[in-house]
Amino acid sequence: MVQRIDVTGADGIRLAAWEYADPPKRRGDAERDEEPARTSGVLLLHGLMGRASHWASTARWLAARHRAVALDQRGHGRSEKPPEGPYTREAYMADAEAAIEQLGLAPVTLIGHAMGALTAWQLAARRPDLVRALVICDMRASALGAASQREWEDWYRSWPVPFATLADVRKWFGEDDPWVERPSPSRGEFFAEVMTEGADGWRPVFSRRQMLITRETWVYEAHWEELAHVECPTLVVRGLDGELGRAEATEMVRVLPRGQYAEVTDAGHLVHYDQPEAWRAVIEPFLDGVPAS
Repeated sequence: MVQRIDVTGADGIRLAAWEYADPPKRRGDAERDEEPARTSGVLLLHGLMGRASHWASTARWLAARHRAVALDQRGHGRSEKPPEGPYTREAYMADAEAAIEQLGLAPVTLIGHAMGALTAWQLAARRPDLVRALVICDMRASALGAASQREWEDWYRSWPVPFATLADVRKWFGEDDPWVERPSPSRGEFFAEVMTEGADGWRPVFSRRQMLITRETWVYEAHWEELAHVECPTLVVRGLDGELGRAEATEMVRVLPRGQYAEVTDAGHLVHYDQPEAWRAVIEPFLDGVPAS
């Protein structure tokens, strides 16, 4: 079962938020009395090029204990994609803040992957009154630099768009992409989720130009100072073969006032897609240990 909720973001932009939950089971009164109460809300923020549906599996198991909402961020998924943006850090934070307030999720647990994790910890540093806990998934705090941005520009140009079929999408991103070191079916599935069919084949639902604009707003700067101002309990999760190295992850935990560390083996950057059961195993105990208020 999925429910779309419309949210008005910064500058009046239209955003799509989604709740994913299994249909409620028919239960007797005694069984309902034994069900755990749903605690405060969870907002799930995808990474660059992602969409809310990438969180569907996570949101479904969270829904048993929390009100879990995944947000299509501006320029992504079913949310508005204004040609000229803005696609700034300020805009992404303001959108997340608006979603928390309009959906009544505060005090919220923010779970973010990559770019979404950066948005989450920047918002947590700015609005500690809104955030009760934070999960950072495979996002670096260090500056990545100009060379990294040029690599992304070259990578985008290498995409054989349009793809004739979704099978071609899965094969290219899972096997043929020069950035793939070894076959990764989960990576292929991840990118198939962000394609839409047109008259000439399958293309991404996002603008690659807008993605580069979005990315350049964070790659040239480090983000350690904001980490140091995050007051809530925070779990830093890395895939063993992801983009966040162990040394940097442990330094992030040291800088965070209430940081914890976890890693998932046999997972790359797309931790929650590569190893969903192991991802749950490291997330669930952390969430269970966060005070209710």
